[in-house]
Amino acid sequence: MIPFGDGQYGSPMSEARSEPVVKTESGSRARTRRAILDAAVRELSANAAVPLGEIATAAGVGRTTLHRYFPERADLLVAVTAFMDERIASATTRARLDDGSARAALGRLCQEYFELGDVLTLMFTSPVAPNGREWDYETQSDHSVRDAIDRGHAEGDVDAALGRDWVLNVVWSLLFSTWDMVRAQGAPKHAALTQCLRTLDKALAP
Repeated sequence: MIPFGDGQYGSPMSEARSEPVVKTESGSRARTRRAILDAAVRELSANAAVPLGEIATAAGVGRTTLHRYFPERADLLVAVTAFMDERIASATTRARLDDGSARAALGRLCQEYFELGDVLTLMFTSPVAPNGREWDYETQSDHSVRDAIDRGHAEGDVDAALGRDWVLNVVWSLLFSTWDMVRAQGAPKHAALTQCLRTLDKALAP
């Protein structure tokens, strides 16, 4: 029999609590890491040379904490690029590009990408990804969007005279214009997005 309350062995209650404590700590670390990455995207979108101390302040952590997660600036920039790719991939999944008409799917994609906010700003204003890599690297999200456009052409839902690359440029140009209206011109998000989706639908219609 294990004695209750004996510091040598620990009680059943302390053992039962040990696993949740570990999970809470893990969750706390994940939240801190996410806060740092969110702050890094936000600050880098305004200033590519922003000091790490300012990123730490924006994240609500000390610089020592930031360095515990990302020892060097290069480590943070690599993580930011991966974080952006993950957010874009999640947004692409939420857009359900295989459901319904291709034009409707691309409209949902614009809605989801629009909500990425400063991720878009950083993509639009920086000539290279935070890790120094060119933006033209391929991801699964790129393939999924291209497949949706090809499906639209095949099903007659997207004007066949508009090439795939042209449609992609239209989508990104509209997103840039829409986010710029909100960020730089102070337009209401809902109004700007509504105009974006209306323009996209009319532009791609056969």
